[in-house]
Amino acid sequence: MKTRFAHLSSLVGVILLACIGVASVASAQDVKVQPKGKYVVLPARLRYDLKAPAASLQTWNGSFNYGGTNYTYNMVGTAPSTNASTTVQVYVIPLKVVITPRRGSQTTYDPSHVLSNGKTVTNNTVGSPIFNSSTTYVQGGVNVGTTQYIDAFQRANFWGTVQSNTNYHLLLGGPTVLAEQTLSPPSRYGTTGSPFGFKAGLVDINWFDAQLQSIISKFTQIQPNTFPIFLTYDVYLTQGGQCCIGGYHSSEGSISNPQAYAHATYVDHPGDFAQDVSALSHEVGEWADDPLVVNTNGNNTPCGILEVGDPLEGNPNYGGYPYVLNGFTYNLQDLVTLPYFGAPASTSVNGFFTFQGESLGVCQNGS
Repeated sequence: MKTRFAHLSSLVGVILLACIGVASVASAQDVKVQPKGKYVVLPARLRYDLKAPAASLQTWNGSFNYGGTNYTYNMVGTAPSTNASTTVQVYVIPLKVVITPRRGSQTTYDPSHVLSNGKTVTNNTVGSPIFNSSTTYVQGGVNVGTTQYIDAFQRANFWGTVQSNTNYHLLLGGPTVLAEQTLSPPSRYGTTGSPFGFKAGLVDINWFDAQLQSIISKFTQIQPNTFPIFLTYDVYLTQGGQCCIGGYHSSEGSISNPQAYAHATYVDHPGDFAQDVSALSHEVGEWADDPLVVNTNGNNTPCGILEVGDPLEGNPNYGGYPYVLNGFTYNLQDLVTLPYFGAPASTSVNGFFTFQGESLGVCQNGS
């Protein structure tokens, strides 16, 4: 279900799990609650150009007809029919979050934390199938490529065209890891809680998003034709005291040339929400198919905008499927394909409505 709220900075597609009976964010007590899944979209406020725009994100426009209505969309890269490959430079910005509640001890959540496999959260993310190209994806008996996860998804998404245009790719360049940034939310915006049984940081999304926009302006290499991803560790975002947001994607800046960006948290508690790179796979997949989340490029379908992760995050394991790479088991969320939104079944591999082949109807789980 999509709900719109007033917001002063940016339009965001977020993963929001509303916690039943959760205390206010201002509370410094560690709380343990039962989470419930929910999604929101927060409208944007973009600025008019004050100077010549920088290079724009490479995108393309397509359309399909459903029920006698023509629906249009805008996605990252080039049209699959061009048989071309697009690479978008990615910058990963680790965020150390220091929580100092009104009562209790200070807690730090740092992506430099070393995991059980000897890698830091940041390094394990960079080495995941989101960026690594050595995994072969066979969907319903069809080999859609040895490549990155989101590229494999997009190739399967448009397999009706890609099978004869095999050079089509949408790749994430790098990624280049930029200097870690430290966020210390005031106690009214940051606390700790145990919504999934472990102690996590809880930070208000509006305060958090304002910090990201400020950080983007600090790095001159971040331009609209690149994709910055902000990475936290064991931190969920909240809205109005409601927990838990595992990640979101958005855009900010020039109204004619927005800067897309995303946040994802990395949770190292197997089986819990946003475990390892599941939130990141969700947000990068949605960035690929709905990059600017402002609807200025005509993204619309019978069930709303192209948020390809939202319909599946309520599945077992939060929609995640295991992939083993370099001895580590990553959980990558399944994503719905264009036929789920009403496009002809011939668009995707085997007529699948999801990358993993789940049996669904058009708009069955909303958008």
